[in-house]
Amino acid sequence: MNKGLYGRLALSNLKKNGKIYLPYLLTCIGTVMMFYLMQFLYTNPWVKTHASLMMVLGMGCVVVGLFAFIFLFYTNSFLMKQRKKEIGLYNILGMEKRHIGKIMAYESIYIGIFGIGIGLLCGVLFSKLMLLLLARLLGFQLGVSFYVATGAVITSVIFFGIIFILTLLYNLHQIRLAKPVELLQGDNIGEKEPKTKWVLAILGIVTLGVGYYMALTTKSPMEALALFFIAVILVIIGTYSIFTAGSIAGLKFLRNRKKYFYKLNHFTSVSGMIYRMKQNAVGLANICILSTMVLVMISTTSSLFIGSEDALRNQNPRDIFVNGHEVPLETEESIIHIFKSTLKSEGVKGEELVAYSYREIYLDKTPEGLVNNNGKMNMESTAYVRLIPVEEYNRMENKNVKLNDNEALVYSTNVEYEKNQKLFKDKDIKVTKQVKHLSVENLFYSSYMDVSFIILNKQQITDLVKLYDKDHNQKEYAMYIGVNADLESEKQIKLSDQIYKNIEKAEGMHYGALSYGCIASDKDEFLSVYGGLFFLGIFLGTLFTMAMILIIYYKQISEGYDDKRRFEIMQKVGMSKKEVKKSIQSQVKTVFFIPLVTAVIHLAFAFSMIRKLLSVLNLTNVTLFIICTLVTVLVFTILYAVVYALTAKTYYKIVEA
Repeated sequence: MNKGLYGRLALSNLKKNGKIYLPYLLTCIGTVMMFYLMQFLYTNPWVKTHASLMMVLGMGCVVVGLFAFIFLFYTNSFLMKQRKKEIGLYNILGMEKRHIGKIMAYESIYIGIFGIGIGLLCGVLFSKLMLLLLARLLGFQLGVSFYVATGAVITSVIFFGIIFILTLLYNLHQIRLAKPVELLQGDNIGEKEPKTKWVLAILGIVTLGVGYYMALTTKSPMEALALFFIAVILVIIGTYSIFTAGSIAGLKFLRNRKKYFYKLNHFTSVSGMIYRMKQNAVGLANICILSTMVLVMISTTSSLFIGSEDALRNQNPRDIFVNGHEVPLETEESIIHIFKSTLKSEGVKGEELVAYSYREIYLDKTPEGLVNNNGKMNMESTAYVRLIPVEEYNRMENKNVKLNDNEALVYSTNVEYEKNQKLFKDKDIKVTKQVKHLSVENLFYSSYMDVSFIILNKQQITDLVKLYDKDHNQKEYAMYIGVNADLESEKQIKLSDQIYKNIEKAEGMHYGALSYGCIASDKDEFLSVYGGLFFLGIFLGTLFTMAMILIIYYKQISEGYDDKRRFEIMQKVGMSKKEVKKSIQSQVKTVFFIPLVTAVIHLAFAFSMIRKLLSVLNLTNVTLFIICTLVTVLVFTILYAVVYALTAKTYYKIVEA
């Protein structure tokens, strides 16, 4: 056979099947473009100066690569299903499988060249814009010259070249194993009534129920962090099981209810839905999972980005701060004096200055009181305790409180104490009062761990440290000084450095170690993480939405060809065209919107767990998260409806042709 004929036949096939190959080609172009852009950003010299941003984008490269590999393989199965009849016809007309294989090889080469070539061209064209958008998102002014990331180009060509080769080998293997008659009937497979798989249906209900239960009953953020991915896997398993088996079982249950089933609308809808769910269950489950991923990613990353200032303030309660370790109480006054005098000499009016010394211990919570945790940290049972001398409390709050050896004041933002409650199992100290205010910060880890400030006499603090902190062997107090200073970033950083230098060079100062900082010095790195996550969320959300649209499009085409024959039969047995069309619309809308409704239900059950996970990242503004979630669901629902309206036109054209 003329070698040039294979190439011509391949081109002819692609043109003839443009309705199914054009969306696939566009998806290949989009996926290649997005993979290149992510590689381009990850390897950019400016990004490399921000370690946290580079880590986020590196994670994005892995996710985009894995998704591209899985998704292109998955969509290839849609193409093969629609092409099997055509390939079987070639075989029956005398063309050998090796000849068909050569034609398919040419088709893969053409798609690969166009997909990779145009995808890289689009990626290169949009690369500068994408980098500028990322920099603008993070609040940086960046001058960028246009260039092509050669390494990213090579990586993209190799990666997608391997994907196209593997999909070709898979297709050839399918053709080699299939018989010509099977190929001719390939798009009709699945017309037999599906069996009820009760075990799989029950498994789906159980796994989904357990996943929901874990999401609703998770109490602490650290527990949510440990259980989140387990819950996600259970929900994914449950989703696939319920869509593939549970839906069939439910529809057959309705069919067995005679009073319900033997009505015209119910009869055609239930019967048609049974076949639809068999053929489209996996696709619908994929749409549901992708929709859930988009909703979760966009709502969480937008919440983090919009609330980044609040989160930054939670982590840095004061603009400028100094932390000291192993600081004797007599040294504390000297450090506070230097801190204040530096502010004065620099002409800065510090506001909301707070300074205090404390001893810290980690204990386990029990019904009998706090006990030694023996150095084992468990976020479920561990409590972080800061012990403050009553003299420090009086100085901080300008009070004159006196405590007996068995008395204590307690301040906590997330633990409620009762009067006369015993604090320590091995020490007879009871709560005199839980104070409502203390000039300390809502420390960032208080969002996911029980934190309590306990005011005691000095001797009691010494005894407790000896009793509960033998391994750490704390010799002296730790201290914290913080102040708000309304300064520009550069001046704030300069003042922070000057305070530290003045303390460090002072004579007669005794302390173990000092650390210092300011909110301005942490802001760039902090925002690079939150802005990077938001950028990645939008980026991946776009990619997943694109994939969802393609799956929906192929589902509509596949259903269109299947329903064309089915509803021709329905008209022949006496149903009017109006009744048939009404039945079509009812079933299509039901099937189409089930994934969206299920995705929203998934999100609703996951809301509590996600909220706790966000608190680990210092976002505690629940109202903001609720607003972002509602807006995301609304926008996504509108987009979903638009996609339905557009793809439904293709479906109706096929059915009514």
